Amino acid sequence: MPDGGDGAEQPDRIRAARQGKLDRLEAAGLRGYPTTFGRSHLTQEVAAKFEELHGQPVCVAGRLDVFRKLSGNLVFVDIQDDSGRVQLMLHPRDMGEVQRLIYDALDPGDFAGACGTVIKSKTGEVTVEVENLTFLSKSLRNPPEKWHGLVDVETRYRQRYLDLMANPETRQVFLTRSRIVSAIRHYLDARGFVAVETPILQPLPGGGAARPFATESNAMDTRLYLRIALELYLKRCIIGGIDRVYEIGRNFRNEGVSYKHSPEFTMLELYQAYADYQDIMRLTEDMLATAARTAVGRTRVPWGNAEIEFQPPWQRMPLRTAIAEFSGVDYADYPDDESLRQAAQRVGLHPDETWSRGKTMDELLTAFVEPRLVQPTFLTDYPTDFPGSTLAKGKPENPAEVERFEAFAGGIEIANAFSELNDPRVQRSRFEQQARAREAGDLEAQPYDHDFLLALEHGMPPTGGLGVGIDRLVMLLTNQHTIRDVILFPQMRPREEPC
Repeated sequence: MPDGGDGAEQPDRIRAARQGKLDRLEAAGLRGYPTTFGRSHLTQEVAAKFEELHGQPVCVAGRLDVFRKLSGNLVFVDIQDDSGRVQLMLHPRDMGEVQRLIYDALDPGDFAGACGTVIKSKTGEVTVEVENLTFLSKSLRNPPEKWHGLVDVETRYRQRYLDLMANPETRQVFLTRSRIVSAIRHYLDARGFVAVETPILQPLPGGGAARPFATESNAMDTRLYLRIALELYLKRCIIGGIDRVYEIGRNFRNEGVSYKHSPEFTMLELYQAYADYQDIMRLTEDMLATAARTAVGRTRVPWGNAEIEFQPPWQRMPLRTAIAEFSGVDYADYPDDESLRQAAQRVGLHPDETWSRGKTMDELLTAFVEPRLVQPTFLTDYPTDFPGSTLAKGKPENPAEVERFEAFAGGIEIANAFSELNDPRVQRSRFEQQARAREAGDLEAQPYDHDFLLALEHGMPPTGGLGVGIDRLVMLLTNQHTIRDVILFPQMRPREEPC
């Protein structure tokens, strides 16, 4: 008789019992892990097409749930595939020798194939009355406890497959994530953007302000870095004549972990020739509203106790106005590092003496403004010395600011965009400033990228660029409040002991 799935048993005892069943099956000449099975229908097709399939033979396959013995010769068990589940009806006493051997070897969590006739049970449930069982794969460990789901956070992240097995809502998050990415790709493809792939291993970690992961290339006898951004290689594509280009890919930053930060994360970056940051602003709100409609069926989505409306137009506000309104500090009144640090301290921050004026602005934004921006909002017109503005074009009427925006929703940043700096003379000066910052100890300052300057000196048209954090967007559209809940396999510390 199949095991009922008592999770109270010791893991070693469970494994030994299940291994024994597998051994007996294989000793009888049956395969414990066959290579294929001729499935005719998904489980949900059987339920959805009952009127059409009633009385007809079908073959379904999937993972088995707990066996429910109702009488001496009547057993029910649910079988689940990635479309859903359907009930199986079994009559063990009527089985032939081989079928009974297979039945006795099965436990909850095993994979099986079942062929039989579609009926409805006495309780009205769509059911496959099984005539032939096929053993497909043995689970040597008990599945997660069904009724209460898998709630241990450490296990959910470290053994995500158990989370997917036990919690349907987890599977739904990642199915929605896939739809979001597909919707963004479709949106950009339909507008003439070309999807490309750029190097993950790079000789210089450019395009952002972050500490990189470093590795060594044995073949080239050189140090390489995992990319921190997609930007500089995508701009090379613009220089080369691909006027609309994008990539959705993984970035890596050797930094801390928080509810909105992960050492590896997924970014969309796109670049459009002959556009500026205002054009990109309109593209951003339209693209993300379209992705919301496509992936979750609406633009208004729940976010904790609130709702977020992605339908354009989004709110627009200059960065200076936002910081002054929410913190009480107008950074224009404090033209040097020390005076702005003192102003920040007076409103409750604890600035380090090493903070530059731009760093202090960034901390004011993070502490006072970002948490207040629940509805989608563009903050615009950033100071040139604000972190991350190295590659942004200055405003013609005000060289102290760059044509840049960041987009926020749900109290987190979701996008960053520039009118891209395409004057190699100014870019050279910006790189030199960053080089001096690195020499002074700023490990996140961008390195001087001679090769990118060489490319830029061949001429780049006016260009608007955008970066969107895919993980954070998925958080917002699925009402998940930590980034680890939207990354299938988040980074974890190694186990102290093997399982």
